Amino acid sequence: MAKAEKATAVAELKSSFEGSSAAVLTEYRGLTVAQLKQLRVALGENANFAVVKNTLTKIAANEAGISQLDSLLAGPSAIAFVKGDVVEAAKSLRDFAKANPLLVIKGGVVDGKAMTPAEISKLADLESREVLLAKLAGALKAKQGHAAAVFNALPTNMAQLAEALRAKRAEAGE
Repeated sequence: MAKAEKATAVAELKSSFEGSSAAVLTEYRGLTVAQLKQLRVALGENANFAVVKNTLTKIAANEAGISQLDSLLAGPSAIAFVKGDVVEAAKSLRDFAKANPLLVIKGGVVDGKAMTPAEISKLADLESREVLLAKLAGALKAKQGHAAAVFNALPTNMAQLAEALRAKRAEAGE
């Protein structure tokens, strides 16, 4: 690879690191081109899966301020650069690795924090962003309902007390 090509590859990798919210490093030894294509389809639009050269990736990662991947860059490596929902990409990678044991998740970086393969698997066990947001919205709505009931209880109780006092006075006055 010529020096200019290497510089271009490093610049592309650096921009991929900087433009993604997560990068998951995998080993793809033994996977066919068709299987890699299936993986790219499974990842969808929110992730880009690329086979990389370790030395160029180390340089690009260090230039992007990510030094956590240096120890993982050994052997044939590929990186899934995640631009969208990290949980969905982690699920896709985990599911594909279960179906194709030749894909090994080595680790990764999510929002600047190093992740082990076990942590990526735990991340994949989370529910999707939409489900979590819906649960949060439901919880907030329930809390608002409880607050409205509490605020409404005081005037209601005062009105009931005033009616009870009026009835008692009317009874005593007769």
